[in-house]
Amino acid sequence: MSRNPVTAEESRWMGAAVDAVVFDVFGTVVDWRTGVASEFERVGTRVGVQADWLGLTTAWRSRYPPALLRVVSGEMPWRSLDELHRMMLDEVLTEHGLTEFTDTDRAELVNAWHRLSPWPDSRDGLSQLRETHITATLSNGSTALLIHLARAGGLSFDTILSAELIHSYKPDPKVYLMAAELLEVPPPRLLMTACHLDDLRAAADAGLRTAYIPRPLEWGPGHPVPPVPDWVDLTATDIPDLARRLAP
Repeated sequence: MSRNPVTAEESRWMGAAVDAVVFDVFGTVVDWRTGVASEFERVGTRVGVQADWLGLTTAWRSRYPPALLRVVSGEMPWRSLDELHRMMLDEVLTEHGLTEFTDTDRAELVNAWHRLSPWPDSRDGLSQLRETHITATLSNGSTALLIHLARAGGLSFDTILSAELIHSYKPDPKVYLMAAELLEVPPPRLLMTACHLDDLRAAADAGLRTAYIPRPLEWGPGHPVPPVPDWVDLTATDIPDLARRLAP
Protein backbone atom coordinates (compact mmCIF):
# COMPACT_ATOMS: atom_id res chain seq x y z
CA MET A 1 0.00 0.00 0.00
CA SER A 2 1.34 3.46 -0.88
CA ARG A 3 1.40 6.14 1.77
CA ASN A 4 -0.93 9.14 1.49
CA PRO A 5 0.44 12.27 -0.25
CA VAL A 6 2.57 14.41 2.04
CA THR A 7 0.73 17.54 3.19
CA ALA A 8 2.24 21.03 3.08
CA GLU A 9 2.51 20.97 6.87
CA GLU A 10 4.38 17.66 6.80
CA SER A 11 6.72 18.99 4.13
CA ARG A 12 7.55 22.08 6.18
CA TRP A 13 8.16 19.90 9.23
CA MET A 14 10.42 17.66 7.18
CA GLY A 15 12.40 20.66 5.96
CA ALA A 16 12.94 21.86 9.51
CA ALA A 17 14.01 18.38 10.62
CA VAL A 18 16.60 17.91 7.86
CA ASP A 19 19.99 19.65 7.86
CA ALA A 20 21.48 18.15 4.71
CA VAL A 21 20.31 16.38 1.55
CA VAL A 22 22.49 13.83 -0.24
CA PHE A 23 21.76 12.57 -3.73
CA ASP A 24 22.15 9.41 -5.69
CA VAL A 25 23.43 10.60 -9.07
CA PHE A 26 23.02 8.00 -11.86
CA GLY A 27 19.34 8.09 -12.78
CA THR A 28 18.34 10.53 -10.05
CA VAL A 29 20.32 13.61 -11.13
CA VAL A 30 21.67 12.61 -14.55
CA ASP A 31 20.23 10.62 -17.46
CA TRP A 32 22.61 7.67 -17.90
CA ARG A 33 20.47 5.76 -20.42
CA THR A 34 20.31 8.39 -23.16
CA GLY A 35 23.90 9.52 -22.68
CA VAL A 36 25.51 6.10 -22.70
CA ALA A 37 23.39 4.86 -25.62
CA SER A 38 24.41 7.93 -27.67
CA GLU A 39 28.08 7.25 -26.97
CA PHE A 40 27.61 3.57 -27.88
CA GLU A 41 26.09 4.60 -31.21
CA ARG A 42 28.81 7.16 -31.92
CA VAL A 43 31.68 4.79 -31.20
CA GLY A 44 29.92 1.87 -32.87
CA THR A 45 29.37 3.88 -36.06
CA ARG A 46 33.04 4.81 -36.09
CA VAL A 47 34.11 1.16 -35.91
CA GLY A 48 31.46 0.06 -38.43
CA VAL A 49 29.13 -1.84 -36.11
CA GLN A 50 25.34 -1.74 -36.02
CA ALA A 51 23.55 -2.94 -32.88
CA ASP A 52 20.69 -2.26 -30.48
CA TRP A 53 22.53 0.48 -28.60
CA LEU A 54 19.76 1.08 -26.07
CA GLY A 55 19.57 -2.65 -25.43
CA LEU A 56 23.33 -2.85 -24.92
CA THR A 57 23.18 0.12 -22.55
CA THR A 58 20.47 -1.58 -20.52
CA ALA A 59 22.45 -4.83 -20.44
CA TRP A 60 25.55 -2.96 -19.27
CA ARG A 61 23.68 -1.13 -16.51
CA SER A 62 21.88 -4.31 -15.42
CA ARG A 63 25.23 -5.83 -14.42
CA TYR A 64 25.89 -2.92 -12.06
CA PRO A 65 24.01 -3.99 -8.89
CA PRO A 66 25.32 -7.59 -8.74
CA ALA A 67 28.89 -6.39 -9.37
CA LEU A 68 28.68 -3.90 -6.51
CA LEU A 69 27.22 -6.51 -4.17
CA ARG A 70 30.16 -8.80 -4.92
CA VAL A 71 32.47 -6.05 -3.66
CA VAL A 72 30.34 -5.23 -0.61
CA SER A 73 30.12 -8.93 0.35
CA GLY A 74 33.89 -9.35 0.04
CA GLU A 75 33.57 -11.84 -2.81
CA MET A 76 35.55 -9.47 -5.04
CA PRO A 77 38.26 -6.98 -4.00
CA TRP A 78 37.39 -3.30 -4.18
CA ARG A 79 37.83 -1.75 -7.60
CA SER A 80 37.00 1.73 -8.84
CA LEU A 81 33.72 2.17 -10.67
CA ASP A 82 35.62 2.81 -13.90
CA GLU A 83 37.31 -0.57 -13.47
CA LEU A 84 34.00 -2.27 -12.75
CA HIS A 85 32.37 -0.55 -15.73
CA ARG A 86 35.19 -1.83 -17.96
CA MET A 87 34.81 -5.36 -16.61
CA MET A 88 31.04 -5.29 -17.19
CA LEU A 89 31.44 -3.74 -20.65
CA ASP A 90 33.85 -6.48 -21.71
CA GLU A 91 31.34 -9.09 -20.55
CA VAL A 92 28.45 -7.49 -22.45
CA LEU A 93 30.42 -7.05 -25.68
CA THR A 94 31.65 -10.64 -25.53
CA GLU A 95 28.13 -11.90 -24.84
CA HIS A 96 26.85 -10.06 -27.95
CA GLY A 97 29.79 -11.04 -30.15
CA LEU A 98 30.96 -7.45 -30.61
CA THR A 99 34.69 -8.01 -30.85
CA GLU A 100 35.38 -5.02 -33.11
CA PHE A 101 35.72 -2.62 -30.17
CA THR A 102 39.39 -1.98 -29.35
CA ASP A 103 40.82 -1.15 -25.93
CA THR A 104 40.73 2.52 -26.93
CA ASP A 105 37.05 2.26 -27.94
CA ARG A 106 36.19 0.53 -24.67
CA ALA A 107 38.02 3.13 -22.60
CA GLU A 108 36.08 5.82 -24.43
CA LEU A 109 32.79 4.09 -23.63
CA VAL A 110 33.71 3.77 -19.95
CA ASN A 111 34.48 7.48 -19.94
CA ALA A 112 30.95 8.14 -21.27
CA TRP A 113 29.76 7.80 -17.66
CA HIS A 114 31.76 10.96 -16.90
CA ARG A 115 29.88 12.96 -19.56
CA LEU A 116 26.21 12.37 -18.80
CA SER A 117 23.68 15.19 -19.07
CA PRO A 118 21.51 16.15 -16.08
CA TRP A 119 17.75 15.79 -16.17
CA PRO A 120 16.11 19.12 -17.19
CA ASP A 121 15.07 19.93 -13.61
CA SER A 122 18.32 19.01 -11.86
CA ARG A 123 20.35 22.19 -12.24
CA ASP A 124 17.67 24.64 -11.05
CA GLY A 125 16.36 22.28 -8.40
CA LEU A 126 19.76 21.83 -6.78
CA SER A 127 20.36 25.58 -6.81
CA GLN A 128 17.02 26.15 -5.07
CA LEU A 129 17.63 23.43 -2.50
CA ARG A 130 21.11 24.71 -1.72
CA GLU A 131 19.59 28.00 -0.51
CA THR A 132 18.11 26.23 2.52
CA HIS A 133 20.03 22.98 2.97
CA ILE A 134 23.51 21.52 2.67
CA THR A 135 23.65 19.44 -0.51
CA ALA A 136 26.04 16.69 -1.57
CA THR A 137 26.33 13.72 -3.83
CA LEU A 138 26.32 10.26 -2.26
CA SER A 139 27.11 8.07 -5.21
CA ASN A 140 29.00 4.95 -6.19
CA GLY A 141 30.71 7.01 -8.88
CA SER A 142 34.32 7.96 -8.20
CA THR A 143 35.16 11.42 -6.88
CA ALA A 144 36.69 12.43 -10.20
CA LEU A 145 33.69 11.14 -12.17
CA LEU A 146 31.26 13.07 -9.95
CA ILE A 147 33.30 16.26 -10.26
CA HIS A 148 33.26 15.88 -14.05
CA LEU A 149 29.47 15.46 -14.05
CA ALA A 150 28.90 18.39 -11.69
CA ARG A 151 31.14 20.77 -13.61
CA ALA A 152 29.83 19.79 -17.05
CA GLY A 153 26.19 19.91 -15.92
CA GLY A 154 26.39 23.06 -13.80
CA LEU A 155 25.26 21.09 -10.75
CA SER A 156 25.72 23.13 -7.58
CA PHE A 157 26.49 20.70 -4.77
CA ASP A 158 28.18 21.94 -1.61
CA THR A 159 30.49 18.94 -1.71
CA ILE A 160 31.14 15.69 -3.54
CA LEU A 161 30.87 12.49 -1.50
CA SER A 162 31.67 9.15 -3.08
CA ALA A 163 31.56 5.60 -1.74
CA GLU A 164 35.12 5.46 -3.05
CA LEU A 165 36.20 7.36 0.08
CA ILE A 166 35.81 4.19 2.16
CA HIS A 167 36.45 1.68 -0.65
CA SER A 168 32.96 0.29 -0.59
CA TYR A 169 29.68 0.78 -2.43
CA LYS A 170 26.05 1.38 -1.62
CA PRO A 171 24.07 -0.43 -0.24
CA ASP A 172 26.80 -0.93 2.40
CA PRO A 173 25.45 0.94 5.48
CA LYS A 174 28.93 2.30 6.11
CA VAL A 175 28.57 4.50 3.01
CA TYR A 176 25.49 6.29 4.37
CA LEU A 177 27.00 6.66 7.84
CA MET A 178 30.19 8.03 6.29
CA ALA A 179 28.14 10.86 4.76
CA ALA A 180 26.56 11.67 8.11
CA GLU A 181 29.97 11.70 9.80
CA LEU A 182 31.70 13.84 7.16
CA LEU A 183 28.84 16.36 7.05
CA GLU A 184 28.61 16.32 10.88
CA VAL A 185 24.87 15.67 10.62
CA PRO A 186 23.09 13.01 12.73
CA PRO A 187 21.68 10.28 10.46
CA PRO A 188 18.04 11.16 11.29
CA ARG A 189 18.71 14.71 10.06
CA LEU A 190 20.27 13.57 6.78
CA LEU A 191 17.95 13.03 3.81
CA MET A 192 18.96 10.47 1.18
CA THR A 193 17.33 11.30 -2.16
CA ALA A 194 17.14 8.76 -4.98
CA CYS A 195 14.96 7.32 -7.72
CA HIS A 196 15.94 3.79 -6.63
CA LEU A 197 14.00 2.22 -3.78
CA ASP A 198 16.77 -0.26 -2.95
CA ASP A 199 19.13 2.68 -2.31
CA LEU A 200 16.53 4.37 -0.12
CA ARG A 201 15.78 1.15 1.78
CA ALA A 202 19.46 0.75 2.64
CA ALA A 203 19.67 4.40 3.71
CA ALA A 204 16.59 4.03 5.91
CA ASP A 205 18.06 0.91 7.50
CA ALA A 206 21.18 2.97 8.31
CA GLY A 207 19.01 5.55 10.08
CA LEU A 208 18.73 8.24 7.38
CA ARG A 209 15.55 9.95 6.22
CA THR A 210 14.47 9.20 2.64
CA ALA A 211 13.06 11.13 -0.31
CA TYR A 212 11.91 9.35 -3.47
CA ILE A 213 11.98 11.07 -6.87
CA PRO A 214 10.58 8.72 -9.52
CA ARG A 215 12.30 8.99 -12.89
CA PRO A 216 9.91 7.21 -15.29
CA LEU A 217 12.26 7.57 -18.27
CA GLU A 218 15.37 6.18 -16.58
CA TRP A 219 14.87 2.75 -18.18
CA GLY A 220 12.92 4.03 -21.19
CA PRO A 221 9.28 4.72 -22.10
CA GLY A 222 6.82 2.16 -20.79
CA HIS A 223 9.04 0.93 -17.98
CA PRO A 224 6.85 0.56 -14.88
CA VAL A 225 7.44 2.88 -11.93
CA PRO A 226 7.18 0.95 -8.65
CA PRO A 227 4.58 2.08 -6.10
CA VAL A 228 5.82 4.18 -3.19
CA PRO A 229 6.20 2.05 -0.05
CA ASP A 230 4.99 3.25 3.33
CA TRP A 231 8.48 3.59 4.79
CA VAL A 232 9.54 6.38 2.37
CA ASP A 233 9.43 9.68 4.24
CA LEU A 234 8.79 11.99 1.30
CA THR A 235 8.00 11.72 -2.41
CA ALA A 236 8.62 14.55 -4.89
CA THR A 237 7.96 14.79 -8.61
CA ASP A 238 11.40 16.29 -9.29
CA ILE A 239 14.19 18.19 -7.53
CA PRO A 240 12.48 21.63 -7.63
CA ASP A 241 9.44 20.02 -6.05
CA LEU A 242 11.69 18.56 -3.34
CA ALA A 243 13.17 22.03 -2.73
CA ARG A 244 9.68 23.50 -2.37
CA ARG A 245 8.60 20.78 0.04
CA LEU A 246 11.67 21.26 2.22
CA ALA A 247 11.61 25.06 2.19
CA PRO A 248 11.20 26.63 5.68
